[in-house]
Amino acid sequence: MKSYSLQQLATAMSGTLPQGGGERVISAGVSTDTRSIAKGVLFFALKGENFDAHNFLAGAVEAGAGAMVIQDATNLPDGIPAVLVNDTLDALQALAKWYRIELGIPVVAVTGSNGKTSTKDFIRSVLSQKFRVNATLGNLNNHIGLPLTVLATKEDDEVGIFEMGMNHPGELAPLCEIGRPNIGVITNVGTAHIEHLGSREAIALEKGAVARALNENGTLLVPSDCDFLDDFCESTSAKVIAVGEGSLRAENVMPAENGSTFDLVIDDLGRIATSISVPGNHMISNALLAAGVGAVLGLSLEEIARGLQNARLTSGRFRQYQSGGVTVIDDTYNANPESVIAGLETLANLPGKGGRTAALGIMAELGDHASEAYGRIGRVARELNLQLVTIGEEAIAYGADHHFQNHEETVSWLSSNISSGELVLFKGSRMAAMERVMKHAFPE
Repeated sequence: MKSYSLQQLATAMSGTLPQGGGERVISAGVSTDTRSIAKGVLFFALKGENFDAHNFLAGAVEAGAGAMVIQDATNLPDGIPAVLVNDTLDALQALAKWYRIELGIPVVAVTGSNGKTSTKDFIRSVLSQKFRVNATLGNLNNHIGLPLTVLATKEDDEVGIFEMGMNHPGELAPLCEIGRPNIGVITNVGTAHIEHLGSREAIALEKGAVARALNENGTLLVPSDCDFLDDFCESTSAKVIAVGEGSLRAENVMPAENGSTFDLVIDDLGRIATSISVPGNHMISNALLAAGVGAVLGLSLEEIARGLQNARLTSGRFRQYQSGGVTVIDDTYNANPESVIAGLETLANLPGKGGRTAALGIMAELGDHASEAYGRIGRVARELNLQLVTIGEEAIAYGADHHFQNHEETVSWLSSNISSGELVLFKGSRMAAMERVMKHAFPE
């Protein structure tokens, strides 16, 4: 964050200074966690249903906080400058909204049912060939993570890349108000969080908040095979680029040992051979979205291709490693029906002659749609001739070749029955913790 006086920050948050200190300069950024406070930061004491950081104000001071934002002065240590507000979360969001305007740099907003983080990683690598960028760390993409990401943008950063997630109606529009994107990217519309939104149409309407947030000078990028593309076009005044066909596409796609090679074609720039270090057609789609962002922001074809080649994705996104001759595909970060099917199709098409096994955990937030989704994935696995291993009570609905109730049974079976030369994909929702099974069965 740029340097500001505490009084400037208090004004931006509509707060008061009960212990003075308005002249104190805050230049170390902000924090909401007493376990990771840098000296001189502005500490926000957030209060939720199950926690209240106001109980740890003394610890924040001991850890080096330079000032704090509070909504309750009861436990405020003497002598520490503080901003008193009505609600600390509202204040955090208000400060981020104000700071975004102060920055005055282009912002790319990335949303979608699948592939947000991977696409953000590709965009960051591409744009880093020309600009200093600040991008969302991991998947800090919600009502707390986005403000923290915005406020972590430094004075010399030239572009912001902000991932925006949601799992309930009405959550994306406030994030767009904070991030104020110039470029929007919608990776796809699937059935993630359908339990809370009810239908794909409702999910598309929510994702469309990014499209609606763009003005006539903005640009929206969407895969050309998205069946809600027309809806997004109608809902925005921005220029829309359909990626995958037409003016921006991949040709001569070939699987490689640890990814894919292809010709990147951008009609206004030309054609160039490039590659990505992760397999799957869905990953090529993510890479093309990143290439489109690069073209919009004026990168050369060579810079875009180099950025795609150099991209390294956040852990748990189709990373491959070897364990005792077994090729392990780590796609454990999360799962929904569309991302699981994409993973199965990629596993089936990977080079190699060995057997292929998909070890799948449960998928969360499907509600009444769960049974149909599990059954559909099981059918896809059988059509692709994949061996299916599943874990957890609900996961029995996959109709797997081998089903287990717990991690220990699964680890034992995999360790005894998967041989050198075979390939194993691990995937499941966060609560399934499939990375534990993977690491115990096939340590690196």
